[in-house]
Amino acid sequence: MPGSHFRSQVPIGPYIADFCCLSARLVVEVDGNQHGAERQIEHDEVRTAYLAQHRFRVLRFSNHDVMRHLEVVLDTIWAAISEEREPDGGTPTAARAFSATRPSPQGGGQGGGQGGGQGGGQGGLTRRGLLVGGGAAALASTLPRPAEAADADADAAAHGLSIFGDLKYPADFRHFAYVRPDAPKGGSFSAQITATAGNQNFDTFNTLNIYVLKGDGAAGMALTFDSLMARALDEPDAVYGLAARAVRASDDRLTYRFLMRPEARFHDGSRLTAQDAAFSIGLLKAKGHPAISQALRFVERAEPEGEDVVRVSFARDRARDLPLVVAGLPIFSQAYWSTRYFEAATLDAPLGSGPYRTARQEPGRSIVFERVRDYWAAGLPVNAGQHNFDEVRFEYFRDRQVAFEAFKAGAFTYREEFTARVWATGYDFPALHEGKVRREIVPDETPSGMQGWFFNLRRPKFRDPRVREAIGLAFDFEWVNQNIMYGAYARTASYFENSRLKAEGPPSPTELALLEPFRGRVPAEIFGEPYGPPKSDGSGQDRALLRRASALLSEAGCRRDGSVLKLPSGEPLAIEFLDFQPSLQPHTQPFIKNLALLGIQATSRIVDAAQYQRRTEEFDFDMTVRRYSNSATPGEALRQVFGSAAAATRGSPNLAGFSDPAIDALLDTIVAAETREALTTACRALDRVLRAGRYWVPMWYRGNHPLAYWDVFGHPPQPPAYDLGTPQTWWYEPDKARRIGRG
Repeated sequence: MPGSHFRSQVPIGPYIADFCCLSARLVVEVDGNQHGAERQIEHDEVRTAYLAQHRFRVLRFSNHDVMRHLEVVLDTIWAAISEEREPDGGTPTAARAFSATRPSPQGGGQGGGQGGGQGGGQGGLTRRGLLVGGGAAALASTLPRPAEAADADADAAAHGLSIFGDLKYPADFRHFAYVRPDAPKGGSFSAQITATAGNQNFDTFNTLNIYVLKGDGAAGMALTFDSLMARALDEPDAVYGLAARAVRASDDRLTYRFLMRPEARFHDGSRLTAQDAAFSIGLLKAKGHPAISQALRFVERAEPEGEDVVRVSFARDRARDLPLVVAGLPIFSQAYWSTRYFEAATLDAPLGSGPYRTARQEPGRSIVFERVRDYWAAGLPVNAGQHNFDEVRFEYFRDRQVAFEAFKAGAFTYREEFTARVWATGYDFPALHEGKVRREIVPDETPSGMQGWFFNLRRPKFRDPRVREAIGLAFDFEWVNQNIMYGAYARTASYFENSRLKAEGPPSPTELALLEPFRGRVPAEIFGEPYGPPKSDGSGQDRALLRRASALLSEAGCRRDGSVLKLPSGEPLAIEFLDFQPSLQPHTQPFIKNLALLGIQATSRIVDAAQYQRRTEEFDFDMTVRRYSNSATPGEALRQVFGSAAAATRGSPNLAGFSDPAIDALLDTIVAAETREALTTACRALDRVLRAGRYWVPMWYRGNHPLAYWDVFGHPPQPPAYDLGTPQTWWYEPDKARRIGRG
């Protein structure tokens, strides 16, 4: 029958069909033992009814049928296809065809992609073709089998993972689209640290272990470790095989087997095995930084099945993205750490397996990494055209202006500019005019992240949302933007700014369905327009907004005693703004001045980076600035920032102390969302609840990246959609370097 073929793991509405012949509108389901349970039977009946409504017929077989009576199963399928055959022998009309464009979480199985798999695509489908062309193997591959047999069948495993099953790259891809695959190797790249994770600190470092709570971690250490899979920076969340060549998920998606590459090696030449991968997952869950260990709490176990397979089992209520989190964890050498204390701060470089190793370091000043010349994974598709510099160096400066002067002098070669004043007025120096330094503005189409002054909600003085709102009204963004930031920024209103996840207008029917259970327990405004900070008159002292703030404070029971505002308890309302560098003082001081007009005793305190790290880890602050990066497909990370469980965990990203049942429930909905549409709806609902709480004073964002660099580099014409791609996709050009005297 020309045009007929089966695909595996085909999305149909809210369900994933095990196997589907789209032309015959036939679904074949292979059921495990759990389908005999009463609840599962009811679920299967609902699923079958839905498929029938969309004119699909369903054939359901048990694992036992397929394993013991495969010929009968194939005859039944063949007969069903024959019955569906059109009178003229052709394929169904376009009106009957069902579009299924999204591959499965396992990369589309053997039927995914344009060719329709090994058993179809070209010519007609025969019963023998179904048997020997891949259909029987595909059916059998979904069944739970002994580990030895399952692990030998790598063809049934997926080359990549994504949260909703959509993969851009096929199994035989050669390189990512955003790289130059033949990029030359050599030269050096140097920059400041611009983002932190774990225990890292912008201003200094005193440990090379960035995966624990203790110490201030060094920049760049992630370059020294490989993970099971690697991110594609032009997809929202997809990962592809690195130390693991493929992955196989169980039917219920609670067990993942990662099939390891036998050629994987640590820098000392020892083999990287499934034992090391399982050890690393367990170690990070038990002793890792709270941001990591909290994310891994729904990992039930990780264990090797021989040297080449690591099996990871998840709790039933695990976050949707947790398998991808696990796939991206660093892999440590069990032999190395068996004689060392993992939780200690150390300046001894841990044994790694990544594209770089630590070359030299000056704590608090700089750290240098050298490219591993015999890197075992250099030729893999996920690494093609990347990690091109022989040397990568990160420089530390405690003052932004000092750092800028160092860049102008050529002390380091790449800079992303975060100060609008400097971008507008500071790039007026000889090297720029002579063409030795270049500037670029790269559009940013990713979620802008959450930047603002966060209240410490653990402190009684901030418990009343009216007090928090009144404090926020004293910040005149419009004045600050025009007078300090040269009009370069827009005001942040949403926790998901610059993305489709931002709540706008009244709630949609699907949002209301999520919010209605909390009516009466959350502010009524949640069911209308989302809250946003009001626009001031730009005078720096908007009298109308300050009067509104004073009224809110009175409603909250605060009273003026001369020039001092007192809380209902009689305690003066005093606020300390905590920071570790003075760069935001021009923005904070006008804010403090307006707070004084309300009777609020506000001060700003600058402490050294180490003290700031300790105080924020212990939640010892009133208000402080924090910027959280946002994923295009948020999941478990949101629990770490907004979840009640993280609020009491020392060192967790839940800096503000968010702890609310409605927020927790919406977080559960987000991490369990089965489609991108459901995720978007849940994030918008969460955004409404968060914004109604007045938990922060939102700052600003800009939809681009201002970059400056010494003209010694080459880079692809377009960066990947979800990252700048520096330094991994850039390369050194010696001719350019010689032209400007840096060769």
